[in-house]
Amino acid sequence: MTTPMNNKNSLLVELFVEELPPKALKKLGDAFAGVLRDQLVAQGLAEAGSVLTAYASPRRLAAHLTHVAEGAADKAVSQKLMPVAVGLDASGQPTPALLKRLGALGADASAVPGLKRAMDGKAEALFYESTAKGATLAEGLQKALAEAIAKLPIPKVMSYQLESGCELPGWSSVSFVRPAHGLVALHGDTVVPIEALGLQAGRETHGHRFEAAVDPVVLRDANSYALQLQDEGAVIASFEARRAEIARQLAAAAVKVGGGSVPIHDDALLDEVTALVERPNVLVCSFEREFLEVPQECLILTMKANQKYFPLLDAQARLTNKFLVVSNISPDDASAVIQGNERVVRPRLADAKFFFDQDRKKSLASRVESLGKVVYHNKLGTQGERVQRVMHIARAIAERLAEKPGDAKVAAQATQAAQLAKADLVTDMVGEFPELQGTMGRYYALHDGLDAAVADAIEDHYKPRFAGDELPRNTVGLVVALADKLETLVGMFGIGNLPTGDRDPFALRRHALGVLRMLIEKDLALGLDALLQDAAAQFKDIAGFDSGKATVELRDFILDRLAGSLREQGASAQEVDAVLAPLPQRLGEVPKLLAAVRAFAALPAAAALAAANKRIGNILKKAPEADAHVSELLLQEPAEKALHAAMAKVVPAANAQFEAGDYTASLQTLAALREPVDAFFDGVMVNAEQADLRLNRLGLLMSLHAAMNRVAQLERLAV
Repeated sequence: MTTPMNNKNSLLVELFVEELPPKALKKLGDAFAGVLRDQLVAQGLAEAGSVLTAYASPRRLAAHLTHVAEGAADKAVSQKLMPVAVGLDASGQPTPALLKRLGALGADASAVPGLKRAMDGKAEALFYESTAKGATLAEGLQKALAEAIAKLPIPKVMSYQLESGCELPGWSSVSFVRPAHGLVALHGDTVVPIEALGLQAGRETHGHRFEAAVDPVVLRDANSYALQLQDEGAVIASFEARRAEIARQLAAAAVKVGGGSVPIHDDALLDEVTALVERPNVLVCSFEREFLEVPQECLILTMKANQKYFPLLDAQARLTNKFLVVSNISPDDASAVIQGNERVVRPRLADAKFFFDQDRKKSLASRVESLGKVVYHNKLGTQGERVQRVMHIARAIAERLAEKPGDAKVAAQATQAAQLAKADLVTDMVGEFPELQGTMGRYYALHDGLDAAVADAIEDHYKPRFAGDELPRNTVGLVVALADKLETLVGMFGIGNLPTGDRDPFALRRHALGVLRMLIEKDLALGLDALLQDAAAQFKDIAGFDSGKATVELRDFILDRLAGSLREQGASAQEVDAVLAPLPQRLGEVPKLLAAVRAFAALPAAAALAAANKRIGNILKKAPEADAHVSELLLQEPAEKALHAAMAKVVPAANAQFEAGDYTASLQTLAALREPVDAFFDGVMVNAEQADLRLNRLGLLMSLHAAMNRVAQLERLAV
């Protein structure tokens, strides 16, 4: 246990409450301590470098802060009163307006000679200078505590009556996250006289409900808080220390079990269990091996979600029949606690086994019809109708990816997987554990004797489910996952159900990022517009469906997500704009395009060529009559002849490199045009009076513009 630094000016504040909501405990503890510290620093009662230690256990929120003063220093205050012309009359005497203002500040006419004159804008003004007395610790802490309580991120507020005898004047009931029963405020070894939630501060707190050595725990001073609670109260007050102790005990228990066992890694579960116990005691329990016939995902989920247990995995990451319990008591004989937990988990596992056995009595294919009774969206129909759309989209994607006759098998398997992908939604197991959708579909598909590629695709079509999640493991899974996400995106955009601000109930942003990851990371030979059009075609019978929103607006939405992702990865806004402005279709090419633009931007010629591109673009916007035709006979000036000759040499080479996919080399080859381009703009009048000369020069610029912007819109790089 690490003790706070030894400082007689340390401050401790603790709210002792009934059991706090475990999933919110860490956030509550950090917020309580953080706001308290910030408020004290703002009032000059604590130093900016004061060390803050937050404490949070199931029944307490506390904060320890070093270098806290008994009172804040006095401050010089200068207050503007009014313009001199308003405050003083012609003879320099104070006007009634000035006297009234001074009176409001607790001063009178005797203060007039001491008023300071200073320019305020264009007029001279009067300023009253005084000294504001610094707040005492009691005053400042009272304000800080009230602010800390008010700003707690409370999931749900409770209103409760105060206990008889503890009411303060004007108090009868309060609202807080849980009923509060004690308040501690110690500055060094002195109680700070503050109050909150109908409670007056003291130095007494309470430890473990059953294992505290004394009750109450009378705190000696602010610095003894954590140690006294641990030694006398049997409580580890620090959330982080308690979490680390649980992790240590879990690892030690797994080693003791042997066989390479490891507890399942789950940070959210570890945080929740940390919020449920005051002094952890990890125990090893077991269940009957027959339950291991059930898919381990089912058993793991029921143990974690329902019982907050840590399943044990063997060296091959397979579930064992052992699990770890984090108990809040440490009896000499733990057998009763172990047996109790084993008795509690057995019916849960039996339920999972029952669901699994019952579900396998019907094939996935036989369940598809039931999806027609499950509403997906009131405007988009049932899950059965949705499945039909996904099937058609999946087949279209597979056909676009087909490169050889054998690929027809992928299309058939993708269509089959799409048809069965949602069938496990109407199984008993998924009805009990929605988190297992897809996972159970795979198990049931394998039980039905389906090809492993189809079974894997049924599970994988939800991937990637979150940032950093893995992608589908095979092509069939990729096709179905793309089809499923595109059906959702196109459908929701088509009916105008778009995400707004923080609201995104159908996770459209996540679906868009999933589509991007699959297209880019797997470098799929698929055009974005073609994908969206294939998907939109499946909604033609939906009333009110807007194909424009489902294609054009959705394309912009997806590219906007891509732009944000690329910027997060370190690309500049200019580079991203240059690559995405031409609306690239095969998004798997985007990383190579971006790399090429970055390499080009580092060249000495880049800035001049980008500026020239911008200039050419502006010229061509004003010349709709121009086309890319160039007649050598109409080339008169040496600079335009030189540019044409240089383009004849450079552009074919750059185009060949572009077609070969070497975008970096293509742009670097085009960089050789810098000097002839600069010379052209220095020596040639584009808008010549002679029409044929003007059109020929515009044609030359149009040809140059097209060649320069195949990889990216280089004018976006211009400063």
